[in-house]
This record gives sequence, C-alpha cells and structure tokens, in this order.
Amino acid sequence: MDMHMMKMSRVATEMHAREALEKAKAVQPKLNAMVTFCEVDEQLENLKNIDTNAKLYGMPIVLKDNINTKGILTTASSNILGNYIPVYNAHIVDKLQAAGAIVIGKTSMDELGMGGTNLSAATGPVYNPYDLNRISGGSSGGSAVMVSSGVVPFALGTDTGDSVRKPASYNNIIGVKPTYGRISRYGVIPYASSLDHVGYFTRSVRDAALALEVLAGRDDRDMTSSYLPVEEYTAKATGEVSGVKVAVIKNIMDMASDELKTQTNTLMEQLRAKGAVVEEVTMNEDLLKACLAVYFVISNCEATANHSNLDGIRFGVQYGENSYEDIMTKSRTAGFSTLIRKRFVIGSFGLADENQERLLRKAQKVRRLIVEEMHRVLGEFDAIVAPASLHGAPLLDATSDQLSLEYLIAENYMCMANFSGDPSMTIPYATVEGLPVGLNITCSAFNEAGMFNLAKAIEDVTGLCDVVKEVL
Repeated sequence: MDMHMMKMSRVATEMHAREALEKAKAVQPKLNAMVTFCEVDEQLENLKNIDTNAKLYGMPIVLKDNINTKGILTTASSNILGNYIPVYNAHIVDKLQAAGAIVIGKTSMDELGMGGTNLSAATGPVYNPYDLNRISGGSSGGSAVMVSSGVVPFALGTDTGDSVRKPASYNNIIGVKPTYGRISRYGVIPYASSLDHVGYFTRSVRDAALALEVLAGRDDRDMTSSYLPVEEYTAKATGEVSGVKVAVIKNIMDMASDELKTQTNTLMEQLRAKGAVVEEVTMNEDLLKACLAVYFVISNCEATANHSNLDGIRFGVQYGENSYEDIMTKSRTAGFSTLIRKRFVIGSFGLADENQERLLRKAQKVRRLIVEEMHRVLGEFDAIVAPASLHGAPLLDATSDQLSLEYLIAENYMCMANFSGDPSMTIPYATVEGLPVGLNITCSAFNEAGMFNLAKAIEDVTGLCDVVKEVL
C-alpha cells in the first residue's frame, strides 16, 4: 500500500510497524538486505507526541547504513566501522521521525558507497527479489529491495553516480536523486562530496513527491543545502504534460535491443498522445564516453580525502599496538576490502602534487564540458530521458566488457546528473527478457515539480504503480 494511503489509528499503526519489522526479518535469509534491525517500542511511544496528520505518520521505513542514527550501529557496510555507534542523528533522520516515520532497520550497501552492485558489503551480497541469482544494484541495494519486496513503502539511500537510480531500475521501483543541496547531507557518511546526494525509493510517484516535501529544506549544518523554499510537489504532480518537451538520448537508444526500443517508442507515443513534444537528440559521444573515467577519478580522489580519518585511531575498529603507524596500517588493511583499498590507491595517486594537474584537474575540466553538453539539451527541452539500463539486473557472477560503448555510455551516463547536480529519477516502464528496466528522467536544477509531473504521466500510461515482488 502506498504511504499516502496509510493514515490509520494508533493501534493499527503499531501493528503495521511491528509487521514490517517481522517481515524484514523473515525475508532476510533470502535477500540479505539488512545490517541492523531497530527496536520500535520507543519510537511508537514517541508517536503519541506527533499529530496523526503528519505526512509519514506511523510509516515503517529503512535507512541506508551510511546515515547516522543516534545510538544505533552505523557501519556503511565496512568492517572498519564495525564498532561505530553515532551520538547524533543525521538531519534527515530527525525530519523523518518528526513526520511520524518509524525506522525499522539499517540496510546493506556497497562498502562506503563505492560500487554499483551491492556485492562488496561486509555482510555479503544483496539479492534481487525478481531473481535471487541476480544483483540488487548498488550502492543502495539493500534499501531498494526492501521497497521492491513490499517490506516498507519508503527507504532512504544515497546517490553519487547512480546509486539510487540504477537499483530502482533493477527492482521495478522509483528512485529519486533531487537537486544537489535540496536535501541536507548533515550526518551522512560521505563518499565524494561534490557528487553525493541523498536519495530515496518509493513505489509511486505521489509518494516520491510527498517524501521530498518532508526531506527537503535548508539546514545550516550543511552549508551546501539550498535556501530555496520547498514546493508542494504532490499538488503539482498532475500528469498533465501538454506542451512539455522531452529529449530522448539517441546515442543510447541506438544501442538498445529491439524489445526495449519497441517499449520505449510505445511509451513516447503515449506521451505524445497526452500532448508532450518528444524528440530524439544526439549528444556529444566523446563526452558521453568520458563520463565513467571522469567519475572514477573525481570520486576516488574525493573518497580518499574524506576517509582519511578512518584509521583505527580517530574512527574505526583498531588493530595493531606498537605505534600510530602500526595501528593505522593494520587497521586500514583489516578494515577495508581489497576493492576499497584499490580505490584509495587510485585516489592517492590522483591527489599527489605531481599528478593533480594531469588527472584530477583534467577530470574536473572534462566534467564541466559534460555539464555544458547536458545544459545545451536542457536549454531546449524540459527533460532528458533514456533507459536507466539496457538490461535487467546482471547475474551475481556476470562480467562485462568495460571498454564497450554500451558499458561506457548506456550503463554509466546517469552520473551526468551528479556532475551537474540536476534532479534525476528512475521510474518503472519496461521489461527486457522478463526483467524490469526503468526510464531515467533528468530535469533542470530545482525543477523537481516538473520531473514528478512527467513521471506521473508515465506512471499513468504504464500502470506500474505500487508494484510489489513478494519473496516466497
């Protein structure tokens, strides 16, 4: 049931929260999506002080495990944070609880957010409810499958490259990354500060709009957060798209299978029938091909700087005893997986004085060119759309040609919206070989209202609203 449909009595609310917690525990052996389960008694008691008309009153939710929760283990799915219990809440946790939400647990993620598969979590892979032999997508995979499987109607994630929107595609749900600064990141364990966004998952567009009304707003503890007022997104998400101009990225559609092209073309014709103006647009292919490399350099450099405090002394599980150097070396060796250590080596290389100009600075310059190319299109259109992926979720042991055009462009282009900070979301719309695939929508900065409105039109014609994949 959609979260806006869940206004209920206090007794029914308590029962629903407990049922969600028990369901999360019941599906855990199959999905492996949770890191920590939370007690709900105190939260339910606190509901007595909250108006029953609060927007998320009694709503059971889960949080990605890089979001600080006071007194509750927060590991970012990394062994080095296996003993980290925050002494404060992230700003968004306070806002959700003030709106009446009940946190039933913390969800698995790629270690420290670094990955797109959710295979690197310290607790092991997260499995896709549509096929338990397939990945959930990452890095917010645990949150995605909790929504997809019907355990909760809403879950928090974070999106640095496409870490909310790609799992949403693989799990047949909605994934939203608002404008950079629209939601405070205070209390969120960082990955790459210039790219990180708080994002979230729902199963309906109306719920996605409602969630942003709760989460958005200025927070003086996050100096990147915006002063712009929060709009009434739900009221504006009417699905009326007459005259709305939509650009479909031709570079990506040219690589799509006939099955996906047919479904995409059908959807675009349905939008045209509702009055939208839909055109294919070719973007600069050299810049599209550069997206992954630019992302890899910038994100790893920023992550290396951000996580230098995870040393077993200031933060983290401590190993070694002979000296500071011994403790730091042994703690970081034991605390990080091989994959993460490799990323830190790359980041350290890019940050070295002799390499910054030819690596990090160059990547930043190309980032600007990519953003200018995006804004060239958004200067003529209200939205840019393309499949979030050309395929459903890969098998757990699948490999890919990471130098192919399909991988470089079609599977990684969504990081453009992290480069620019523009709002972007993925919504269910198609199946490829029986597996769900989402459509990605990107709009100009702070035009979440327009983004949700277009998404509502798509939801209306596909009928893919509040779809749940039960795990048997």
